[in-house]
Amino acid sequence: MGRPFTFPDRTIVVTGGANGIGYARAERFLAEGAARVVLADLDGERAAAAAAELGARAQGYQLDVTDAEAVAALIEEVERDSPIDLWCSNAGVTTGGGLGSDADWDRTWRVHVLAHVYVARLLLPRMVERGGGHLLITASAAGLLTNIDSAPYSVTKHGAVALAEWLAILHGDEGIDISCLCPMGVNTAMTAKDGPDAATRLGGDYLEPEDVAQSVVEALNEGRFLILPHPKAAVMEQRRASDRDRWLAGMRRARARLKGGSGR
Repeated sequence: MGRPFTFPDRTIVVTGGANGIGYARAERFLAEGAARVVLADLDGERAAAAAAELGARAQGYQLDVTDAEAVAALIEEVERDSPIDLWCSNAGVTTGGGLGSDADWDRTWRVHVLAHVYVARLLLPRMVERGGGHLLITASAAGLLTNIDSAPYSVTKHGAVALAEWLAILHGDEGIDISCLCPMGVNTAMTAKDGPDAATRLGGDYLEPEDVAQSVVEALNEGRFLILPHPKAAVMEQRRASDRDRWLAGMRRARARLKGGSGR
């Protein structure tokens, strides 16, 4: 268990912050008393508009999280005014199904893994030097279980979870706290086109972004590493760990049901 995180007077950066759970978290952090929330997004115009919606304590910036130099520049820009207390490394992408193309693997690897590595390299040493800070990596329940629709998505989200765990082990005794957010289906632009046979339907009803923001605030207040807005994910992960063969067979049956087959 890490240190409880409180929001008053804090400076927070949220990547992928112009929409979805990134925007919902930014809105909630401000409601909790954050002094300053920076919304960073590949769509700079939308980030600026979203910040304007949230008021004077929000700022919007264009950021490609896969560009280490751009990440370094944003950190430098934000910390001219105040040190970053919490960085929510939240940007994500979807790709085609199945094994995907080489381009799918490259894109998901850069966004779902390397983007977090860049933040860890560039920001965590600053946090260590000043004796405190928090990094929240958004992975997915697919990183604890699997996403049977997309190998690139599933594998890189597993990588995000593994990186978060590694960072928590490395920096936990240096005043740095790491959290890992692993939701199942959430009603966002990324899931808007999900059909009835989408793998994310295995988690049941989709949550709203505001529900995820609530789970994040509660977990940060309690100093928890793993944030599971869908409690079902914990049960499924325990089953996976206790009997992998049985879990794999169950996932095959679930896939067959989703695709209209009978399974066995």
